[in-house]
Amino acid sequence: MPLTMNREVFITCAVTGSGGTQDRSPHVPRSPEQIANSAIDAAKAGAAVVHCHVRDPETGAPSRDAALYREVTERIRDAEVDCVLNLTAGMGGDLMFDGTEAMDRMAKSSDMAGAAERVAHVVECRPEICTLDCGTMNFAEADYVMVNTPGMLRDMAKRMTDSGVQIEIEAFDTGHLWFAKQLVTEGLIKDPVLVQLCMGVPWGAPDDLNTFMAMVNNVPDDWHWSAFGLGRNQIAYVAASVLAGGNVRVGLEDNLWLEKGVLATNAQLVERAVGIIEGMGARVVGPDEVRARLKLEKRAPNFG
Repeated sequence: MPLTMNREVFITCAVTGSGGTQDRSPHVPRSPEQIANSAIDAAKAGAAVVHCHVRDPETGAPSRDAALYREVTERIRDAEVDCVLNLTAGMGGDLMFDGTEAMDRMAKSSDMAGAAERVAHVVECRPEICTLDCGTMNFAEADYVMVNTPGMLRDMAKRMTDSGVQIEIEAFDTGHLWFAKQLVTEGLIKDPVLVQLCMGVPWGAPDDLNTFMAMVNNVPDDWHWSAFGLGRNQIAYVAASVLAGGNVRVGLEDNLWLEKGVLATNAQLVERAVGIIEGMGARVVGPDEVRARLKLEKRAPNFG
């Protein structure tokens, strides 16, 4: 496929994630106030979309607490700077075992929840976008399986769509894109379709350019897409994504470093991405243009 560079690029900032990075950088936000403030700073720096997880404010551990999501979304919505709010729905599918000889039961450290519980904060907070991880895979950060069965994904997608939230497909390998196309065919994911290509996450698609282009070539022409590279290749993937026709994602969920030996803030990563995009002759677009492109509607929450 010939490359067609994207000249109207939107930036997503993945603010904090759920990985074990909370003790590896002082810039990884933990409390709802810190997460919201970091998202707001990223928006001021040029991010049109902010992608948010929540964490236990004391320990920094990943959380699914709806009250924490409520506080984050309220703070972001009350800010003077505008941005498109994107909440994760990736929690609640973490399957762990107590060693390789105890495979008949899951470990107590597992975090497994039903579809209604996994999307409850989305239905309540009513973000413009929420994520759907379109497949099951092994994760290397800990010895666990991210579980997203076809039935679970269909159930979650229906609940998201019925609540009026735009789904952002998260694809960690080509098979995830294959199943996402099936969900679109079945009407569970509506047009316009948005997908995030997640590169370099062990053990999903590696972040070499041949694999990246295989992922890009599996995205239908009428879908909107972004991509990121995990860790040290995050900044390089800004250029690669724009050159291949996509949008970009940066942020502390995926990478802690601005350069060798220098820990980054979310705003600094966005600023670096803006410089690369504009240096390539493209334009960074804002939240209103993203809403128009994706047919999003900024709405009030469903609290109470």
